[in-house]
Amino acid sequence: MSRALEPLEPVVGADIPARARFGAGARPGGVGQPMAPVFTAMAVLVLVVLSLTFARSAGVVAALWGAAGVAVAVWLRTSRGPLYDLSFGGLIAAGIAAGELLVGNSTELTVMFTVANMLEIYLAVLLARRFAPTLNLASVQGACRFLLAAAVVAPIPAAAFAAGMLWWMTGADFLDSAQTWWFGHALSIAVLSSFGLALTKREIARYRAPARAIEAAVLLGGLTVLCYTVFSQQPLPIGFVTMPLLLLIAVRLRMLGVTAALVMITLLAVGGSMRGYGPYAVAFEGPDRALMAQLLVLFGYMPIMLVAALLEERDRFADRARLGQVRAERASEAKSRLLANVAHEIKSPVGGVIGIGELWKAGQLGPVSATQVEMADMLVKTARQVEALAHDLLDVARAESGAVKVELRPTDVPGVLEDVRRATALRPDALGIRLDVISEGDGLVALADSQRLTQVIANLASNAVKYGGAGGVVVFRASKVYDGVRIEVIDRGGGLSVEKQTQLFEPFNRLGLERSTVEGHGIGLALAKRLVELQGGSIGVTSAPGEGATFWVELPAA
Repeated sequence: MSRALEPLEPVVGADIPARARFGAGARPGGVGQPMAPVFTAMAVLVLVVLSLTFARSAGVVAALWGAAGVAVAVWLRTSRGPLYDLSFGGLIAAGIAAGELLVGNSTELTVMFTVANMLEIYLAVLLARRFAPTLNLASVQGACRFLLAAAVVAPIPAAAFAAGMLWWMTGADFLDSAQTWWFGHALSIAVLSSFGLALTKREIARYRAPARAIEAAVLLGGLTVLCYTVFSQQPLPIGFVTMPLLLLIAVRLRMLGVTAALVMITLLAVGGSMRGYGPYAVAFEGPDRALMAQLLVLFGYMPIMLVAALLEERDRFADRARLGQVRAERASEAKSRLLANVAHEIKSPVGGVIGIGELWKAGQLGPVSATQVEMADMLVKTARQVEALAHDLLDVARAESGAVKVELRPTDVPGVLEDVRRATALRPDALGIRLDVISEGDGLVALADSQRLTQVIANLASNAVKYGGAGGVVVFRASKVYDGVRIEVIDRGGGLSVEKQTQLFEPFNRLGLERSTVEGHGIGLALAKRLVELQGGSIGVTSAPGEGATFWVELPAA
């Protein structure tokens, strides 16, 4: 029938997490205790008596009905299997029937209303389990599924059945009875059941802090006073003035605060209108007053629940993001420590190998043949490659851990490019490649660490010679851009696809060239990117297949 919205003490103490699987073992704590069905049946009896005594609107149908909302919430929170469901349903039916008889309804009406109420309650529980199995109102999808399934759809068959029976038994208007039933029971489940599901130990624990508890008391108390004024003292339709405060409650108190606020608003708005107070008392008569208040709550205030659900969802995603960031930072630190340790362990033995190879090649360990000299030279060359890798690994580890310090000072960019050009020209793989330096304009002075900048440009030049040397030309260009200096290393090689460009600055990624004759370890560009960022600049590439590649660095001007 319809409802008296009063919170139930056993529900308030509950904290049984919602589960997608019903019928499992007993759930601990709160309303999951064996006495929960008995207490719920007693509460339902009291609410039935209150509703039928004070809230009848269309004949014998009440516009305020709390029994359905309480029963659905507790049933969903404490379900422990088919036998429990059977006993719980039987006790609820007994509570409803006892309440109907206590207010003076005939035996026929009592039986009919008990059947209609149990049909609605059982259908709400069944639909909630089917379409919102986690009972998670702290997400927009979970809240929408529960409200649509349990609050909107479940009361429809019961409303049609009760209205049809009343028309047949007493001649009551079918439409008036059906709409009064549906609005009252939909509000009951939407408001009270949502409040019962949101009321968990975790939520209550948030308000153990005095400041939080005081804030909640002030906001909910202020809303109560405002609603009492609007719906009991004022004849003007100014219910919208409560919206800012309700939104503030959603922001500050989230789902539990919003559902508690909706309970108070429903009691004051619908109850006040039925008693002849508030903005709808003058303009409407009889059931229409309650109907207008119900419409206001359902379509004016209930959507704020979705705002609270959205905020809860955002909080959850933010927590996950923070946790993921912490894990990523820890993993990065562990990787940096591993790289540093490996590099240190490699350097010492490799240095010994290089020394022995140099002595062997020079004949200081005894007479050597031409073949032995060639082998010794290959040994030294390979060992120096391993040594260079160890140095790069150390630089990467230091850069990622923040151990690399840069000294930013005015740096002559054309001078750096000329130094890199001369050093690159001495490389064996640069033979036959023309290296040009182009400076566009004067005052090309960047705020940078000259040593680290030289390291970055040398790395880009090495890559241009190795991978783009087939074009015959590598150009170093410096120019002004906005309030900074742009450095470009341009080659005319095979170029890069868009997919490869996105992977360029990943450590140890050689873009499928691991088995090629071109030497490299795939960490140079990752290190260059980190060094540029430490100097307050940015690095990138512009390329297309068959059109060469332009690697650029932008640094702030001095």
